[in-house]
Amino acid sequence: MDDLCDKVPNKNLIPITPRTVEDTQLDFNFLVDLALKTVYADMNCSTTRAAESLCLSVPIAESLLQHLYKEKLIEIRGQDSYLNHRYAMLERGWQRVNRLLDINGYIGPAPVSLQSYTEMVLHQSQSREPVSPEFVKNALSDLVLPDITLQTVGLVAKSRRSLFMFGEPGNGKTSIAVALHSAQPGEIWIPYAIEVDNQIIKMFDQHNHIPVETNDYKEYDKRWIKIKRPLVIVGGEMTIETMDLVHSRTVRYYEAPFQMKANGGTLVIDNFGRQRVNPMDLLNRWIVPLERGVDYLTLHTGEKIQVPFEPLLIFATNLDLKGLVDEAFLRRMGYRLYIAPPTREHYGSIFQRTVKDHGLDYNPELLEFIFQRYDEEKRPLRCCEPRDPIHHLLNICRYVGQPPELSKDLLEIAWINYFGRDKAQHP
Repeated sequence: MDDLCDKVPNKNLIPITPRTVEDTQLDFNFLVDLALKTVYADMNCSTTRAAESLCLSVPIAESLLQHLYKEKLIEIRGQDSYLNHRYAMLERGWQRVNRLLDINGYIGPAPVSLQSYTEMVLHQSQSREPVSPEFVKNALSDLVLPDITLQTVGLVAKSRRSLFMFGEPGNGKTSIAVALHSAQPGEIWIPYAIEVDNQIIKMFDQHNHIPVETNDYKEYDKRWIKIKRPLVIVGGEMTIETMDLVHSRTVRYYEAPFQMKANGGTLVIDNFGRQRVNPMDLLNRWIVPLERGVDYLTLHTGEKIQVPFEPLLIFATNLDLKGLVDEAFLRRMGYRLYIAPPTREHYGSIFQRTVKDHGLDYNPELLEFIFQRYDEEKRPLRCCEPRDPIHHLLNICRYVGQPPELSKDLLEIAWINYFGRDKAQHP
């Protein structure tokens, strides 16, 4: 593990730049083939351009290219400077690259080994910055929550044990999950790709991974990228199949499943129970990762590989738990949290904060007017509802071209636009 990364005073881990091909922990011929595909994809390929594409040092890139040159797969078109030749494909190279692309179409940064990835994930997990109550308080400052909920969320953030949230819709389960994620400080390194038995698993995902600046690091292994802790949210689209390696027949390499992309961060299973698969089948799929901290994925050859499972796992559902989950599974969850509808006091606090945030004048009589409408229509209170009608009211003001104003008449219109008219109210 010590040859993978260095520790620095702020506990960040810096992947060490490989000096030789052996340091990459990758097979030489595998890297040679990847270098050939790099030349194929770049009509103006040079040593430095190939090194940038492969995310390897110039000496390593030049050694790979010189091997291809000696094998008469590429030719040297010129030399711009020392160790910076210009290269182009030869006929033998074209023939070989076509065969390579039929097997594996990956072109990009050189991958890291599965062993290196596993060690880095575990090393970063052990070196994680502690979560303080202040972090949690700041992360949840935009939410109005009961003290017991705040305490449970803090314990989850501190321990990083899994959380199962349940309760009626519209009371902030997803908002709590996102806030809980932001309570976890620090950043992590992930590889662009991982190599397993000459197969490529693409790891970096621009949708889920947000890069951060690395200007403070004079040198590091460019096959790794530093990102904010990932937050991955999946909902009704989740299936058993999406939890395994996804092999593309077009590009002929794998895409890492969402739980792997969430390693080091947070994975939220939103709207649990609404997936197009039996909930118990999904729950059974999570048992091994929850208990052992590892996951098992399957290559298209049928071979199983073991990868670390290190996300903070959060389930959220608004369905009745009876028949949805069994007690054996819930026992494996670190914490359970019922998200109750707001009391009138909490509803009023959310309403006042929303009014203030939009620069409107608060009038307690208007809050009583809203409660009266709830009573008349026998509606349960929801945490999202102090906010959404205010947004409707602001849209009305913009539409009619008047300054934002909180009034009974505008609230009435916003209420109808948001909830619709009760049948008894229709003429």
